[in-house]
Amino acid sequence: MAAAPSNERMIAGVAAASISLGVAQLVGIPFGARADARAAVGSMAVDLTPGPVKEWAIQTLGSLDKLFLSVVVLVAIATIAAIAGSLETRRRPVGSAAIVAAGVLGSLAVLARQGATAIDTIPTVVGTACGVAVLRWLTRRFGPGGNDDEAGPDDDDPDAGRRRLVVIGLLGLGVVSGVAGAVITRLVHSVAGDRNSLTLPRPRVSAPPIPADVQPKGVVLPSFITASADFYRVDTALSIPQLSHADWRLRIHGMVDREITYSFGQLAGFDVAEMVMTLTCVSNPVGGNLISTGVWTGYRVADLLADAHVHPDADMVLSTSIDGFTAGTPVEALTDGRDALLAVGLNGQPLPIAHGYPARLVVPGLYGYVSATKWVVDLELTRFDKAQAYWTQMGWAPQAPIKTESRIDVPKGGQTLPRGPVVFGGVAWAQNRGVRAVEVRIDDGGWQPAELGASYSNATWRLWSFPWQAKSAGKHTITVRATDNTGATQTADRVGSVPDGATGWHTVDFSVAES
Repeated sequence: MAAAPSNERMIAGVAAASISLGVAQLVGIPFGARADARAAVGSMAVDLTPGPVKEWAIQTLGSLDKLFLSVVVLVAIATIAAIAGSLETRRRPVGSAAIVAAGVLGSLAVLARQGATAIDTIPTVVGTACGVAVLRWLTRRFGPGGNDDEAGPDDDDPDAGRRRLVVIGLLGLGVVSGVAGAVITRLVHSVAGDRNSLTLPRPRVSAPPIPADVQPKGVVLPSFITASADFYRVDTALSIPQLSHADWRLRIHGMVDREITYSFGQLAGFDVAEMVMTLTCVSNPVGGNLISTGVWTGYRVADLLADAHVHPDADMVLSTSIDGFTAGTPVEALTDGRDALLAVGLNGQPLPIAHGYPARLVVPGLYGYVSATKWVVDLELTRFDKAQAYWTQMGWAPQAPIKTESRIDVPKGGQTLPRGPVVFGGVAWAQNRGVRAVEVRIDDGGWQPAELGASYSNATWRLWSFPWQAKSAGKHTITVRATDNTGATQTADRVGSVPDGATGWHTVDFSVAES
């Protein structure tokens, strides 16, 4: 008889891997996301990925980068499993050894996660054992026949259909159990109910109301306040941490006279602040949309640090997330009166879970990678010459004030406009300095002043508009630049995001119709 078709063996390998992952997901329900080996391997891949590749993924994929990585991980698992299945025979369990090796890797990845213990590897170990058992059973029952590893059923075997049905059934069972396990785990461990039950503390003094004229008329621009659902998200969390406000603690230690740990309830002893602030990601390219503005509610970090009595020679706060991410923030930026917050609310509601519930840092004037730690649980007072944070270890600058930049939102690239009056517009930002002016240039003409929406504060972006008469048919280019309140004009030098933020003038090509 002919050798068993290699595609059947490959599918058997994938089926075994599917069962392995599915069982691990089901067994892992009581353990929570921390025991998810698939997510742990993905997170390890994120951590080991070179900085430039991460930067490419963020700029290219935006908020879809995590979905893309999850798909890549599953494809990689399926590919390895198919190869393992093709190598498996009764006498040489090479494929089974590959599954065991994958299980060991998964266990190590789980153990590498923040707060994980050996107990958290149980789902991976059980899933691995089931995967090996399924592959060995399929190999004995449907692989090479008799005691001859070179002989086996062929495509004309009357049992071929039944054989394929069993393998495909196991594959489907693994997928269904994996999806069910993931969904149940998310439901069981979700803090959505906890968030919904939390009453946001009232600020002692509310942020000044936002005047209507912050929004220019005659042009459709982003809302001055970004809806929470539309707020940009860039972080390293492949699976969103689920931390209840009752379990949350914030430890302040290091170069302090007194170590302090705050519970959520103990924060009630501090004044509640509310401020409108624009956040920007260092990965935001020229003209990019990794920038949003929100109304933040929380507690001044300076107040939380005061009781710890920070040593005068400490110049950095190393903040750590529940998932192990770290950011290094200058002590000065947290204590100089700019109202850096331990935020617990966004736009009048408790923080969205994906944006750091129950607490995160927001600091005016600094890019997020050095300031905006989500799910924050630890503040270590230290020095820049003694410690490095997650992104600075990969070549990003240790200190990163936000640069003066501007963006064109109207017109869109490639848009064709009718002849006659049109209104262009966009946003400009220079957090902690504020925007004084925005200028626009059409083609190679001179710079002309744009009309500015009202300035709310130096910590927020400023919207602009520019009326123009579309007379000349054909292709045109619009360019924008901003000047901040120090008198510094946005540079034309085009550089990438690494190491401390992109610069350059944003340009958009558009056309005016013939008639």
